[in-house]
Formats: sequence, C-alpha cells, structure tokens
Amino acid sequence: MPLTVTFQLSDLDLEHFTERMNQARSQAASLGEQAIVASANNMLAEVQGREIPDFVRERIEKLATLVRMVEDKSWNISGEDRGRIVNAIAYVADPQDLIPDHIPGIGLLDDAIMIEIVCKDLRPDMEAYTDFCIYRDNEVARRGPGGNDLTQETWLTARRAQLHERMRRRRATLWSSRLGRTSL
Repeated sequence: MPLTVTFQLSDLDLEHFTERMNQARSQAASLGEQAIVASANNMLAEVQGREIPDFVRERIEKLATLVRMVEDKSWNISGEDRGRIVNAIAYVADPQDLIPDHIPGIGLLDDAIMIEIVCKDLRPDMEAYTDFCIYRDNEVARRGPGGNDLTQETWLTARRAQLHERMRRRRATLWSSRLGRTSL
C-alpha cells in the first residue's frame, strides 16, 4: 500500500539548500564543466535500474534533461544560459552532499530536493528544450510554407533562436514574479 509523505520547505530550509548549492558550485568550479557533466552522467548511470522512490526517479529524469541540454550540440546553449544549467547540476558532482548517495531509500533524497529547487527556476529553459527536441524530431515541422523542405541547419537555427528567446522572456517573467526571493 503506497504511503504519501508531504512536506514543505520553509524560507529557512530554502536558505540552507541555497547555501549548500553555493558551496557545491564553489567546489565544482575548480572541476570545470566537463567534470561536472561527467559526474552527473556517472550518477545517472549508477541509479539506472536501481530501485528508488518515484519522487527521486522523477527528479533524476529532470537531471538527465539538464545534462542533455548541455551536451546537445543542436541545442547550442551557450554563455550565461549554459553556465546556469551547469551550475544547477554542480550539486550532484559534489561527493560531500548532505546524504551519502549509497544509503538505500534516502541517499538520493537531498539530490532530488536540490534538483527540484533548481528546476523550478529553470522551467522555461527545460520547456524550450523539450519543445526544440519535439520540433527537431518532427518531420512535418521541417517543412516551410507551401511544403518546401528547409535545410536542416536553416530550420534548426530559426527554431533554436525562437526558443532561446522565449526561454529568456519566460524566465524574466518568472523571476520578476518572485521579487524578494532568493534564486538558485
């Protein structure tokens, strides 16, 4: 019989996680982007096939999306946008996270909470990337007006630019609605 456990993170709790994320970012900064992404991929590989709670599995899938966003050359995320995503996954690169990952049942709980917190701020980015992947993989979307085929680079460049701009607008709207709250 399933059991539902609900909890709410207070502002103090969020400050604690924000502080911990900042520590992880500082420690991960010396590692560099490739090492951070490799560490996240290692974590994803380690949990593959493991019996983990659905709450954790759903957040691990979000982490996988963040990693794909960085690795996907077609998405071509760069600059500040890329840095924010790499910073978001830096926590999993830290071997000294709050709960050691190897503890059965709860070892990934802190990672899942941190992923949920950062994904809240990265929601516009993730939505834009998901839309981009759908668009990229949809043959019909590759056709221009009148059914003319566009070159892959032409349609990819246009759609990527549209989605990057939409992502930034939505992020700005999201952040302006949270004035006064600390953001990861």
